[in-house]
Amino acid sequence: MEYHVAKNGSDQGQGTLENPFLTINKAAFIAAAGDTVTVHEGVYREWVNPNFKGLSNNRRVTYQAAEGEKVIIKGSEHIQNWQQVEGTVWKVTLSNSFFGDYNPYSLEIFGDWLVTIEETKHLGDVYLNGMSFYEVSQYEHLLNPVIRTEVLDHWTQKIVPIRNIEQTKYVWYTEVTKDDTTIYANFHGADPNQELVEINVRRSCFYPKETGIDYITVRGFEMAHGATPWAPPTADQPGLLGANWSKGWIIENNIIHDSKCSAISIGKEASTGNNYRTIRKDKPGYQYQLESVFSAERNGWSKERIGSHIIRNNRIYDCGQNGIVGHLGCIFSEIYHNHIYNIAIKREFYGHEIAGIKFHAAIDVHIHHNRIHDCSLGLWSDWQTQGTRISKNLFYNNNRDLFVEVSHGPYMVDHNILGSEHSLDNVSQGGAYIANLFCGRMSQWKVLNRSTQYHLPHSTKIAGFSLIYGGDDRFYNNIFVGREGLNGVGTSHFQDYTTSLEEFIEKVHEKHGDVEEFNLVQQPVYIKNNLYLNGAEPFSKEVDNLVDDNYDPKITILEKEDGVYLSCRMPESLEVVKSPVHSTSSLPRVRIVDAEFENPDGSELLLDTDYLDKPKGMHSVPGPISLLKKGENYIKVW
Repeated sequence: MEYHVAKNGSDQGQGTLENPFLTINKAAFIAAAGDTVTVHEGVYREWVNPNFKGLSNNRRVTYQAAEGEKVIIKGSEHIQNWQQVEGTVWKVTLSNSFFGDYNPYSLEIFGDWLVTIEETKHLGDVYLNGMSFYEVSQYEHLLNPVIRTEVLDHWTQKIVPIRNIEQTKYVWYTEVTKDDTTIYANFHGADPNQELVEINVRRSCFYPKETGIDYITVRGFEMAHGATPWAPPTADQPGLLGANWSKGWIIENNIIHDSKCSAISIGKEASTGNNYRTIRKDKPGYQYQLESVFSAERNGWSKERIGSHIIRNNRIYDCGQNGIVGHLGCIFSEIYHNHIYNIAIKREFYGHEIAGIKFHAAIDVHIHHNRIHDCSLGLWSDWQTQGTRISKNLFYNNNRDLFVEVSHGPYMVDHNILGSEHSLDNVSQGGAYIANLFCGRMSQWKVLNRSTQYHLPHSTKIAGFSLIYGGDDRFYNNIFVGREGLNGVGTSHFQDYTTSLEEFIEKVHEKHGDVEEFNLVQQPVYIKNNLYLNGAEPFSKEVDNLVDDNYDPKITILEKEDGVYLSCRMPESLEVVKSPVHSTSSLPRVRIVDAEFENPDGSELLLDTDYLDKPKGMHSVPGPISLLKKGENYIKVW
């Protein structure tokens, strides 16, 4: 059955093309397995709440925009009864009943792992012709807004510039009483009753209120203006669009933007913990996160019930916390061909859960062919990164590109372009970094005060716990490019590590003991066939590499109208370092988890295609692109 929705329809209609429904929710209330809801052009201001689940990949409930028609779902309302207060400051007063049971202007950004808020911030927002404002905490600041030009990146402790300085002068302030909500805003000469001014009203645009609504397809919409809450791994994680602890969603070909916190969520729900660290204050968030994993497993967290989502071909931008977020619920999913940018760069609030993509427990998740740029952090894979493959992604102009935290592997990072000044934070073990281009700083450290879970291969079943000892990493066939005044590019931070499992075992057993001896000996690292340029520093025990300290390849990533290009010049030595094709058989197994690098179905993993999906020869050049040659290169990479 196909149901139609149109702006000239009626919810008393039949839902046919000739007699369509008026709201998407009317169709969502009745659409069942095998049905399709086709929405026609217009702006729909509603929270779509699917009522019935699909039954399989072949019996889905599909929600789609009509072909060639622009369909926008907004969590905001258009407000036109503004009153001028003084100068360019206007106000509007609304009854609290206008917001129903969810008033974003009385709800604050709140929750676990939220590190700092310079001033109180609420879940609401104000938009002038699509541009979001900045919130201030005092009425007086409306008249004299502070124009910020830079902020502190709390993780790297670096000062970073505000990307849009002009926008920071557009500010709003709210006062909420028992009965009313008043919003003040400085429109700087614009008449809000003549322009398009919108305010956040609804938490989400498309999100089931019940869990277990499986096999839903969401295709071809634009969605915006969700008053979404802070979404840490120890809480309910609602997004502007999301699956809410379900299985088998396909989210494709959408434009999603201006979510207060998270755009797309495939994360956990509240029953396994909901900000207990912040509310109860009795245990660290780390402890509650451990408990949430066990709680989820007791409540059916498994491949049979959760995850296996596909998120592809979406454009996601201008969100305060994440483009895509998910703890536990992201398992066995595939994320590809998404364009994600301008995530967490307003810096109205900050915490340890901010990134273009932020996953916990990304078991057997494949993240590939995405373009992620101009984000506070590009991709952050945290806890239980196991069977995860991060492949053929383009990162650039982020404060940091990639962070892999407190995981034990095996996980694969291959054929990526990491073009920012800070390429990698490696706070894990058991990784394989194959044929990447690293253009920035690389940090690596141990974590000896937090033991985290690992799993049976390709399963959510917990196999054990371990601290992060550092090492047990493989770095093959990469290109490392240093920069003037930039330290930490390359693999030299592994200087004291062993180079084989046999050497590690021998050193551990030089003395009698048990756990204390394993703590004293550095895990093995496997580093070979890398190219180091322009001051990048190699691991001192590496063989079959090539170092050209004085050669600057002048790596540049250029955005053009027809795509994105990599411009560089490569030395003759590029063709000297021959890089074999790696596979499960050539990659040493992971020590702690005692598992191999393989595909999710247990078959051999073969890295025989490059960033551009071109076949690789048995001895290709290092780096992500086989077409790279000595001399000048100009290659389209998106």
